[in-house]
Amino acid sequence: MRQDNLQNRDPTELLSHKTPESKKDLNQLSHLRYWLGLERNILVMLTAILIIGMGEELWMRFVPKYLELLGASAWVIALYGTLKDLIDAVYQYPGGWLADRLGRRAVLVLFTLLATLGYGLYFFSPDWKGILLGTFFVMAWGSLTLPAIFAIIGDNLPQTRRAIGFGVQSILKRIPIVLAPPIGGWIIYSLGLHRGMKLGLGITIILAVASIFIVLHYYIDNLPSAHDTARMSDIWHSMDGKLKRLLVADCLARWAEGIPKVFIILYVMNVLQVDALKFGWLTSIQMLSAILIYIPIAKLSDRINRKPFVLLTFAFFALFPLALAGAVNLFLVVLAFIIAGLREIGEPARKALIVDLAEETARGRSVGMYYFIRGLVVFPASIVGGLLWMIGPKLPFYIAFMVGVTGFLTYMIWGPGEKHLSLSSSSVSTAFKR
Repeated sequence: MRQDNLQNRDPTELLSHKTPESKKDLNQLSHLRYWLGLERNILVMLTAILIIGMGEELWMRFVPKYLELLGASAWVIALYGTLKDLIDAVYQYPGGWLADRLGRRAVLVLFTLLATLGYGLYFFSPDWKGILLGTFFVMAWGSLTLPAIFAIIGDNLPQTRRAIGFGVQSILKRIPIVLAPPIGGWIIYSLGLHRGMKLGLGITIILAVASIFIVLHYYIDNLPSAHDTARMSDIWHSMDGKLKRLLVADCLARWAEGIPKVFIILYVMNVLQVDALKFGWLTSIQMLSAILIYIPIAKLSDRINRKPFVLLTFAFFALFPLALAGAVNLFLVVLAFIIAGLREIGEPARKALIVDLAEETARGRSVGMYYFIRGLVVFPASIVGGLLWMIGPKLPFYIAFMVGVTGFLTYMIWGPGEKHLSLSSSSVSTAFKR
């Protein structure tokens, strides 16, 4: 039986047998959970994201450097980035289809198992070829599960609370990026790149198994009452035109991200001479910049037009590569990574807008289709970045800036964001009270 109306229940209805003091404490906790959109299944999902993220972020950002250690050329590193982007694209629609067909709980477990197999392949790989093979499995967690995560938030929260749901999800997803890279950088700094990567991968395998246990024991699945047989072409043709316009601008912004993405660590460590420990701290600074803005911006975007927040995100996507290419000292490098964190300012609004415009009866597949198309369009970006890198290490960042400006202007002119709610002072003032 579906549990879609759970969020509409009185949060105090289960407190009748408590003392007045405990009733008050539980009442406040229940209202906080309601305000943040922390329904039971969302809490379980967020726990899984936090646990696996703490493992992956110990080593994930050092993989290009690890490939270099294993004998990979700049072409192979570019191929790794391109392969990740291609897999990310191809996995999206099957992930959404399986989420609609098997249910959210089953796919969270299945895809975590596949990712764990990939961690094992990374661990035992003697050369860069094994890393490329393992990537097909490692990407199962980040890519195959994404439509299910969107669908879980869409299933359990109404439209007026989805941005805050995505805001909390984004914070929990990025807490590991704040905490784990400095730890991973310290491990690599202390043990060396090869041994440090092995230790990080071993920890990740243990955490993935713990995540599977939690999902199996605490997630209450809400299987669809019926499953239609709509084809991919049907999903695309039924997609809202506003969602397609968002997709165009999003693709341009992700090209701006993708062109220099796998070369950021090489630029920072090889060109700017920043060591692994400092790079880990830079990543933490980036994520802290994002986390500090998620909740207030998400609450506002649930009450007013989502477009200004998405537009700010696309602006910072354009500015980051320019800021990093222009950095001549550590202070400016830190400033560039703060700008990188501010790229997330409109992510809860953008994700909520996708769910708002997605077909409710095919939510997983609609989200999967969106990211499938975006990924197919964007995956060659790393190859382009590799070509530009061989011409000059700053060139990928300058070209990314120009592409990012194009994405910003595209969304500013044609992008959607309507919420059928008026932008008024009263709506803004009440945004933080609900």
